[in-house]
Amino acid sequence: MSKTLALAKMIDHSILHPTMTDEDLKRECGVAKKYDVASVCVKPYAVPMAVDLLKGSDVLVGCVIGFPSGNSAIDVKLFEAVKACKDGAVEIDMVINVGKALQGDWEYIEKEIGTIAEVCHELNAIVKVIFETDYVTKEADIVKLCEICTKVGADYVKTSSGFGFVKGDDGKYSYVGATIPNLKLMKASVGPNVKVKAAGGVRTLDGLIAVQQVGCSRCGATATIAMMEEAKERFGE
Repeated sequence: MSKTLALAKMIDHSILHPTMTDEDLKRECGVAKKYDVASVCVKPYAVPMAVDLLKGSDVLVGCVIGFPSGNSAIDVKLFEAVKACKDGAVEIDMVINVGKALQGDWEYIEKEIGTIAEVCHELNAIVKVIFETDYVTKEADIVKLCEICTKVGADYVKTSSGFGFVKGDDGKYSYVGATIPNLKLMKASVGPNVKVKAAGGVRTLDGLIAVQQVGCSRCGATATIAMMEEAKERFGE
């Protein structure tokens, strides 16, 4: 596999902005096919259309669950996950209940992640667990989440939704997303069968290479075209 294709196969091309229309979905699935990325990550209603648009390609269809805030009840997340899998999604990116993590209710978190992981595996889908590290900032909490994901058999741990905006003192919202220290911590804290996905803020080829070098297997991205065009220039096809 060429270096460029190996980098492409790290990318989960995100098609998640609330304003995106069906036309946007068609265009972005076309981008995913052109660059032969690992997957698209789409909103729940869009799964059947994405499956149809990507038929015959190697690009997988993923879907977000409890997105972006993670506040749905476990049964609701379960329903969403089953619906997405039955619609053709083979990768599920679920947001944890952030408040429960922050209050240290690990029994709830374990039940939540374990419930989704179990049903998705029964339906032949993998599960990526979004910690939302702009909110869950304590190293001890990140380590605990990694331990729980390992215990219940999640396939990936993931930094961010890309929409975990923090309100500043000036009243404006911003987010950081994936950071190298958090990715290193997550990689060191999961078991051997759990992979790491960087998401949020990785917008350049050098950023993609940086997260690859610290052990990430996947990276959520919207700047796929810019990354892949630069990769082709730097490394060839």
